[in-house]
Amino acid sequence: MGTTAQEAAAEKAGEPTLIRSIGPVQLFAYTLGGMLGAGIYGLVGRAAGQLGSAIWLGFLVAMVAALLTGLSYASLGSRYPQAGGAANIAQRAFARPLLTWVVGLAVMASGLSSVATQSRVVAENLLRLAGLEEVPAIAISLGFLLLVAGVVARGIRESMWMNIVCTAVEAAGLLLVIAVGIPYWGGADLLETPGGEGIGLSFLMTGAILTFFAFIGFEDTINVAEEARDPRRTLPFGIIAAMLAATALYIAVAVTAVSVVPWQELAAAPGPLAEVMARAAPWLPGWSYVAITVFAVANTALLNYVTASRLLYGMARQGLMPAALARVHPGRRTPHIAVLALLPVLAALVLAGDIGQLASATVLLLLAVFTVVNVALLVLQRRPGEKPGGFEVPWPVPAAGALVCGALLLNRLASDDWRAPALAGGLVAAILLAYALLRPKVSQATLPG
Repeated sequence: MGTTAQEAAAEKAGEPTLIRSIGPVQLFAYTLGGMLGAGIYGLVGRAAGQLGSAIWLGFLVAMVAALLTGLSYASLGSRYPQAGGAANIAQRAFARPLLTWVVGLAVMASGLSSVATQSRVVAENLLRLAGLEEVPAIAISLGFLLLVAGVVARGIRESMWMNIVCTAVEAAGLLLVIAVGIPYWGGADLLETPGGEGIGLSFLMTGAILTFFAFIGFEDTINVAEEARDPRRTLPFGIIAAMLAATALYIAVAVTAVSVVPWQELAAAPGPLAEVMARAAPWLPGWSYVAITVFAVANTALLNYVTASRLLYGMARQGLMPAALARVHPGRRTPHIAVLALLPVLAALVLAGDIGQLASATVLLLLAVFTVVNVALLVLQRRPGEKPGGFEVPWPVPAAGALVCGALLLNRLASDDWRAPALAGGLVAAILLAYALLRPKVSQATLPG
């Protein structure tokens, strides 16, 4: 597609811009890699405890629920392929700098907490592989952060190739589970539920709520739309194809897991898929799945770092962050200042220790952002003069997506664990306080044309 108003303005001023180098296969891998994180490896066990052998149904219903918002993101990305993601969309739809600020920082908080958490997991697993569990993991965590920052700063091509390698390993790990477990298929009742509960609407809702979070990650793709070739077509393809591929993998893994290990034992296993492999493929070295985990969590960290840097760059270009963060390296064509600015924040989060509750809190913020994005699409679809994208969806899709995400958010807020909602509220309060102190203003001249 042609250049955007922002790209044209930058070129006229002689300033370097982000380079459009991401093709459809890379976008597919980017989206799939964002979803196939370490979550699926533990989620199967938790789902088995609540859904019994019918966990595959939970993933199927969750995919339908998640795909509603995925379709909204695909449509918006094809309409407005600029860095800044959800923050850019919120400003376009509502023109409220405060809302744009909250949405942008909420997504950024989610990404940064994920990067910090995954860097510690990578370090701990590397020490396990080396048999050095007693060695402090902090130094390796910080070294890993520097490595990821270096890859992201070097170029989007390098980041994409690293993601493709990691995603291939992640997917291969799940395919290996399926391959060794296929001989066991047919040995379990795939509709057996805890306590003989019938499979009704309440059961399906419980399953969808539990497994919905295995699909989180698709939203990252919109942040690299400005670096994609022909994003009006390739971005929708990347999001939708990856969500369907992830669903097929999740359902097959779920069927395999309960076929090899009775769901009651699967729910009690500390490492559900490791237990499946131990029974179905005892010949496989125990360290192999630890190595796969390293690739999975490293990929999650990489993708969230890319997303956070593009979000920060996009907000700076809108005037909501310091202008220096909107600079692009003339040779590498990456937002290098934004990439480097995130590094001390991430180091502080790593040094803070266990931030598991922070990660849980930012999931709540993501659900709120999903709701806002779905409503934003409804607003933009009805606004006179807004040009349609290369991929359009009827209004019931974002309407249903907003209702689903709102319901999931309310369900999480009503849970017994009050710590995550309280911390999420504290994060929102801190974001609002920062806005009151800094008083950022959106520069209308920098908004996408």
